[in-house]
Amino acid sequence: MVMDVHGRDLRYFVAVAEELHFTRAAERLFVSQPALSKQLRTLERTLGAPLFDRDRHGVRLTGAGAALLPHARRVLADWDTGLAAFEEAKAAQRATLAVGMSTSPGRGGMLPAIRSRFTAAHPDAVLTLHQVNWSDTTAGLADGASDVAFVWLPLPDDARYRWTVMAEEPRLVAMAESHRLAARETVDFADLLDEPFLALPESAGPLRDHWLAIDTRDGRPPVIGAEIASPDETYEALVDGLGVCLLAAGNAPLVARAGVVTRPVAGLSPAQLALAWRADDNRPLVRAYVEAARATHGATA
Repeated sequence: MVMDVHGRDLRYFVAVAEELHFTRAAERLFVSQPALSKQLRTLERTLGAPLFDRDRHGVRLTGAGAALLPHARRVLADWDTGLAAFEEAKAAQRATLAVGMSTSPGRGGMLPAIRSRFTAAHPDAVLTLHQVNWSDTTAGLADGASDVAFVWLPLPDDARYRWTVMAEEPRLVAMAESHRLAARETVDFADLLDEPFLALPESAGPLRDHWLAIDTRDGRPPVIGAEIASPDETYEALVDGLGVCLLAAGNAPLVARAGVVTRPVAGLSPAQLALAWRADDNRPLVRAYVEAARATHGATA
């Protein structure tokens, strides 16, 4: 059995076979002619048969050399294709993955845990985190600013995206501590129907409706006290008594500061925090981050 035939040897062989001239082949390969001749004689000894006839009239392939040539070309072509695929995968591993969020998905160390799993598998990849205004409920997915994003469901134009739910949390109501319902331990949503609500911008689409609990109002339109697009805007509007607002339990610390309280609400379904990505984005790093997120969720569920 023939062993230890290297890609370099095959390249030397193919170059001489195509040039039928050792000097021209050496120039093509950027090696010296003596070194090329020596390497090919070593290859012939390894294979156990001459590949070329050499005489004063020139260089010709032997029958064995002619039989080997198409296979050598195929091996080299396959190697070049494989090397290109390897370089592409290596570049993908070293690429940057942009992670978007509208509010920090702290949730008991979720983000660091996902990062740890992801970087263990892809140590050369670079993760960048950026927060996006609440007016973009896709947290940068829609315009390509984010590759993956932590978002609240539902998403607008949801056929464009895929997601995995990372947390379910009850919806609370936030209000000024002077509000007539602030003394209650739990608020019935029916008691909030006529209250002015703080609403996300209209561009938030179905998520605006979710935080207004449109599906629980039996067709009664909400009263909008003000629009909000960030935690600070929400806090200021609450303190000023412009309205109440619903929020996920994990986001309560964003607004429950001096002058504002949060209370559980009876009669509402929970909010869902998800990791989302574009449906047509199958890049290895995107898949790897999603796998890390799912593994983290499974470990903490």
